[in-house]
Amino acid sequence: MGSMLSCVSDKEGKRKISRASKGVDWGSIGSWGNPRKEVSEGSIGHEQVMTAALLLRQNGVGSPFARSVSTKHCPTPQEGLVRSSSTRARSVFDPLLQPHQLVGQGLKIEELESDVIVLVHGGGFGAWCWYKTMAYLKECGFRVVAVDLNGSGSHYFDPNCIKSLSQYTKPLINYLEKVKYEEKVILVGHDLGGTCISFAMELFPAKIAKAVFIAAPMLQSGQSTLDMFSLEEGADDLMRQGQEFIYGNGHNKPPTAIDFKRSSLKDLMFNQSPNKDVVLASVSMKAMPFMPLLEKLSLSSRGYGSVRRFYIETTEDNVIPLSLQRAMCRVDPPEKVFRLKGADHSPFFSKPQALHKLLLEISKIPKKNTCLRSISQR
Repeated sequence: MGSMLSCVSDKEGKRKISRASKGVDWGSIGSWGNPRKEVSEGSIGHEQVMTAALLLRQNGVGSPFARSVSTKHCPTPQEGLVRSSSTRARSVFDPLLQPHQLVGQGLKIEELESDVIVLVHGGGFGAWCWYKTMAYLKECGFRVVAVDLNGSGSHYFDPNCIKSLSQYTKPLINYLEKVKYEEKVILVGHDLGGTCISFAMELFPAKIAKAVFIAAPMLQSGQSTLDMFSLEEGADDLMRQGQEFIYGNGHNKPPTAIDFKRSSLKDLMFNQSPNKDVVLASVSMKAMPFMPLLEKLSLSSRGYGSVRRFYIETTEDNVIPLSLQRAMCRVDPPEKVFRLKGADHSPFFSKPQALHKLLLEISKIPKKNTCLRSISQR
């Protein structure tokens, strides 16, 4: 308002103000506590407002708020979400949906082979690491289960006391035992979770529609997780620097668990991930049991081999390098391989929307009698 009044010349301004101020006791305004005038606060406020309105009208201004009118629209129960009733026309650049919501548009859950996705975390992680993936999938209508393996996440079992893969995967096995055969699930395993879902695939092949390996060991029968790293020399140098072995039974006996140095987490597992997720991981990760890494899997063509497998590569992975991931896929090719460009070892943090897109794509692949093995560049 100050700039508006400054446009009026001194003489003209005085004339207009004098006309507008007839009947107003200007001496009393600004000295409301002055006992010389007994004027009510209500009358002073009314006269001030009327004077200001007259001045604005005389300077060619209709209403001080006329240039923007936006009201809040209160929805009925049938309308659902609150929307704006602004009179401004929507621009073509205004986002109607978030990218992950656009990906899920047109998805018909009832037509999928399975609408249940079971997420299995890697070594040291917990169900907490899937929080972005879970939110995206649930928005699309999937039923999502994130499992905490024994001694991980919310489980307070001592990882030093876990002696076998069956003991480590007990929460996953317990869940699958309760799944009805007519309600197949999609298993998704990350890191050591790949070994865990392989173990489960052998036990419950009829209950698993698809298995997805994300930056994970995809082992052959008679092979252990540690055997996988021997496929490429020098691939685990950074791993050795970032690991700390725990000797729960004494230093004269084999290690019982492996922990990760917090100072090395960023470079090792989260080299492309947001800092806030690195912080989350640094306060949430636990030591992982060592013995399951040594256990050799016994896999059969009627069990593990009968489940459709898909692999998602992570190109910036410092735990399982891309060359090692490709070596596993060459030895025992899955039905299809996808690639997440720019993803580190934890794509649920570094590339959550791209990962979500691939999971949706895999869920929509129809059932086939013969597996088509191909590489899809992403």
